[in-house]
Amino acid sequence: MTSTIITAAASGTWKLGDLEVRRIGFGAMRLPQTGPALVPRAVPRDRDQAVAVLRRAVELGVNHIDTAAFYFSPLRSANELIDRALAPYPDDLVITTKVGPGRDLRGHWLPHAGPGELRGQVEENLRQLGRDHLDVVNLRVVGTDSLADRFGALAELREAGLIRHLGLSNVTPAQLAEARAVAPVVCVQNRYGIAVRPDQDAFVRSCGEQGIAFVPFYSIAADGGQYGAEDADAPGIRQVALAHGATPAQVRIAWTLRRGPHVLAIPGTGDPAHLESNVAAGSLRLTAEDLALLDTVHRQAEGG
Repeated sequence: MTSTIITAAASGTWKLGDLEVRRIGFGAMRLPQTGPALVPRAVPRDRDQAVAVLRRAVELGVNHIDTAAFYFSPLRSANELIDRALAPYPDDLVITTKVGPGRDLRGHWLPHAGPGELRGQVEENLRQLGRDHLDVVNLRVVGTDSLADRFGALAELREAGLIRHLGLSNVTPAQLAEARAVAPVVCVQNRYGIAVRPDQDAFVRSCGEQGIAFVPFYSIAADGGQYGAEDADAPGIRQVALAHGATPAQVRIAWTLRRGPHVLAIPGTGDPAHLESNVAAGSLRLTAEDLALLDTVHRQAEGG
């Protein structure tokens, strides 16, 4: 299905607050390295290749890029690659970043930032991206404890003009409700995909009912997570892919988009051919029979 060039416009649009984005975006986690992401001693990706992929994504109509200051390998930083490739930024480009986690210079994880440390993380993203404000900042959360103090610190930076919109990552419905009592939330970014966290189905629907974008991560990689997609896909996924002349990754993206008009996809890659294939998935129209089969695959992971 990718013999002709298909742009991100085929996926439709959604608004993050007042910022309209196409529903297929680009995740920058895989850009700084080849192989596993977010690990010490990762192998840096060729800079020219990373820059070319980013520029090609924008040429294909992608106007939503997801990144973070902790996306880096030795010699490469996702934010600085974005700045190098795309500045001066197109007027319609929306860059979403995450704060909360941090890594030391060797790539090892640090304790998550408290309220007093979040401003420094926001300012680091601003510096790396060459921006005077951040379009969307997601607070990444670990655990189910209260996030009000941390989200409140970001809300103050929003009031100060450093952040335009706020979102959340890795949260529960209760935490979303707690955050919304502090400041508006435009998106939730949780792990989700075919056979990945089917327990999130109700939360996905609830976000749509509240007008909040749901932005799954690892929807292609599934159980592979930061290490990338595994070679084996469920027979049902392969069957649908074969019927449409598509790849299993494209089927995963298309299924994700069918979960609701508020669901956005942010597949990431450092490979130009994979980029075009991912974007083209926005034009894949799954039939009712396809969806029934894929939903069965999805539900089989319940409790897993």
